[in-house]
Amino acid sequence: MSTAFLPYGRQAIDDADVAAVVEVLRGPALTTGPAVPAFEDALAQTVGARYAVACSSGTAALHLAALALELGPGDVVIVPTITFLATANAARYVGADVVFSDVDPDTGLMAPAHLEAALADAAGRARAVFPVHLAGQAADTTALSAVDGADSLAMVEDACHALGTRAERNEGEGEAAETVGEARHSAMCTFSFHPVKTVTTGEGGAITTNNLTLADRLRALRSHGMVRSPKEFEDRERAFDHAGRANPWYYEMPEAGFNYRASDIHCALGRSQLGKLEQFVERRRALVERYDAALAPLAPLVRPLGRAPDCRPGWHLYVTLIDFAAAGRTRDDVMRKMRDAGIGTQVHYIPVHRQPYYRRTYGEQHLPGAERYYERCLSLPLFPAMNDADVDRVVDALATALRIGNG
Repeated sequence: MSTAFLPYGRQAIDDADVAAVVEVLRGPALTTGPAVPAFEDALAQTVGARYAVACSSGTAALHLAALALELGPGDVVIVPTITFLATANAARYVGADVVFSDVDPDTGLMAPAHLEAALADAAGRARAVFPVHLAGQAADTTALSAVDGADSLAMVEDACHALGTRAERNEGEGEAAETVGEARHSAMCTFSFHPVKTVTTGEGGAITTNNLTLADRLRALRSHGMVRSPKEFEDRERAFDHAGRANPWYYEMPEAGFNYRASDIHCALGRSQLGKLEQFVERRRALVERYDAALAPLAPLVRPLGRAPDCRPGWHLYVTLIDFAAAGRTRDDVMRKMRDAGIGTQVHYIPVHRQPYYRRTYGEQHLPGAERYYERCLSLPLFPAMNDADVDRVVDALATALRIGNG
């Protein structure tokens, strides 16, 4: 059995990935060359969306989505409080307010009742909702979009955990299962390709959409807001020569954007990784099944994350729900003992409404589902290079840290 340190997540890089990056390094373009649109096309095809726009991170993807929707001061974005900071921060970057929704205490996902309550708190100012697909499980966007009042909201799916996930909810006779990223019920879906995610570009993100206007705007906003298409030029005198031809050096900036471009280096790696997506997803599913079986004897003190119905996850995280009080152990003590045993763990996530910035901005809030989820959650190692013995080692170490059975 391996005794190497097991982090909670790690990339899987092979020789094909290295060769794809080396090919770019030996070629003429390192920044925005042919590898970027090739990766975008591959991603769009993989998830079933019409367009994909690559960018520098998942955070940049969320920010670009908020910009593309023209959210701003006076608007409210509804965000589940169990998420990474970036989901809520993207709304604040554009001057919009955030109303945090509660989540299911066993899955960490926003449900229709939580959206209904958040809409009431928004008092008619809500313009968008950013549901989060957590750990690989998808929030029910079909049900969320059917909530009374949701038809006036732009939906942006934070799918940074859910590449490779399929929602198998029956939406009608002959209706195909929904792949996360196809944006069937949303304006846009955002992804992250950080090294702990299912596939990686090193650092990077992307937005998928079926709206050409949004896709074009996202591409401009990721590159300073610049446009180079003659049909978009406003200053006709400077844009065109005496014969009416666009000047070859000319560009315009109709609105301020950001430098959120992805490089050819990152996208070459990402395209190579996408070719192994199903392999990665299937291995993660097998490891999750192994964890579920190995953890069963530790119930009721330790349980797997609650399962979202009619969802086939592309698992990003393996989250356990632990009754630390009943076990007589604190989470920090368990995490330290696990680390001493060579096993990394993490907490996904601290409810964002508890962060000092948001407490100062919006005051104290009580979201009981999120608080119940947070007090129990602990993420265990999950990445494709793990073997079955690694899972058994993790579970044995957890039992020892909790002093369960022979531990």
